[in-house]
Amino acid sequence: MNDPDHGQRPSVSGGQATGGPARPKRSRRRKGKPKRAQGPSSGSLSPGNDSSHSLETRPQTVAKDGEAVRKRKRRRRGKGGGQPNPATPAGAGSPAPAVSERSGQGHSGRPPHHQRGLQGRPLKGPERPPEAVGPSLKSVPSSVAPQPFAKTAGRAGGQPSAVSGSRGEQNDTSLYAALDLGTNNCRLLVAQPTRPGQFRVVDAFSRIVRLGEGLAASGRLSDEAMDRSVEALKICAAKLKSRNIRRSRLIATEACRRAENGEAFLDRVRSETGLELEIINRETEARLAVSGCSSLVGREAKSVVLFDIGGGSSEIAVIRIGENRSSRLANHITHWTSLPVGVVTLSERHGGRDVTPESFAAMVREVEAMLADFDCSAQGAHAATEDFHLIGTSGTVTTLAGVHLDLPRYDRRQVDGVWLSDAEVTAMQARLLSWDFSARAANPCIGPDRADLVLAGCAILEAIRNRWPSTRMRVADRGLREGLLTDMMADDGVWRRGRHRRQNRSQSGRSEGREK
Repeated sequence: MNDPDHGQRPSVSGGQATGGPARPKRSRRRKGKPKRAQGPSSGSLSPGNDSSHSLETRPQTVAKDGEAVRKRKRRRRGKGGGQPNPATPAGAGSPAPAVSERSGQGHSGRPPHHQRGLQGRPLKGPERPPEAVGPSLKSVPSSVAPQPFAKTAGRAGGQPSAVSGSRGEQNDTSLYAALDLGTNNCRLLVAQPTRPGQFRVVDAFSRIVRLGEGLAASGRLSDEAMDRSVEALKICAAKLKSRNIRRSRLIATEACRRAENGEAFLDRVRSETGLELEIINRETEARLAVSGCSSLVGREAKSVVLFDIGGGSSEIAVIRIGENRSSRLANHITHWTSLPVGVVTLSERHGGRDVTPESFAAMVREVEAMLADFDCSAQGAHAATEDFHLIGTSGTVTTLAGVHLDLPRYDRRQVDGVWLSDAEVTAMQARLLSWDFSARAANPCIGPDRADLVLAGCAILEAIRNRWPSTRMRVADRGLREGLLTDMMADDGVWRRGRHRRQNRSQSGRSEGREK
């Protein structure tokens, strides 16, 4: 086929001419487009090379309106298929921060062939810089060791926060830990402050160890009970070592207070686990229980009786709130007491496995005799009004709530904060008293570990309800650990600083948006 300008022109179809006007097929010409990338630019192709010149005609025509030039620039910026710009030395130039998904693709959406043969392998997709990618909450392992808190403000390298997404303003350097070793349970809580007065749980651990088993009879902690507790504390120590905790407080309560070998046991804990536990007094325990439940006291309440039924002791605090309400509910405690009786000690004295109505009444009378020595004015004036109620924080009241809700398995989210009327509490106690040990153990909200303790707790609850009658009771699945965390965070002022950081971050985000 003759070209009037350049002479013989090869057939674009790859076969012989058919005699008619040979019109080049558009798809075949587009297949030859990758060969343009062999030279720095279309102007460098030799006019004497017929095959090359046939590939040049379309870019020259399109270049008149600037479309081809713009395409070549996009390919170079997005790591296209062309050779480096002659004006730029090899290896020089800054890489593009991101590559468009459509960069270097043809009209059909498929990447051109030249993008697969530059280095003998397909082009890698663009890698997002680590500072632009926040890890998801599920992707953060529990063993991540965050940076120290003091280095948070000036953390170098743009490392992502350990908490992602909408919680990006938080980081692992603001972690707080609280451990409560009680007569019956060993509990650990690791949390981050969020909104003022609140925090988000990062890690938790709870195990029934029965440290006070046999304490009432012997006055000492048994070897078996100490072994169980040490094993649980080793797990807590491993959890704490895997994180960079800003501040922690580890406490022991009634069992270690009463036992003759309580201090020796804490020395063993220190040597085998590295944990430094402190034995707190009864007043501190009562105040911590109130601090942990402060968010469950409504603004309309003027008087509250809060009780914590433990394994070896029961703390009761009378709270009266005036016109000037303090941010710390513990400041409104007017009277408090700590009864030297809990579910473990009471069940050991009266038997917790096979409880009859007579033995249950005997347990109630014993606790009522202890409450008679508590010098506190009666709350009868508030009993019939809506501004007085009870708050119970213990395994006993949470078990009652779980059974009342008929949960297939215990769920803290449904139990914490639920209201029970006086009639509902009475009905649930009568229901549990009618069950034998196997029926209580089969209930998913009780289980075999608490089946011999729950009725002793109900007896303590009944004595408290007789002393402070109320039409309603609020259930709190929280206690000393939450009180410890709340006090530590409030003392450090993290909620004030967190509010200031969020405001500054939102203002800087708005200013950046305006600049863009």
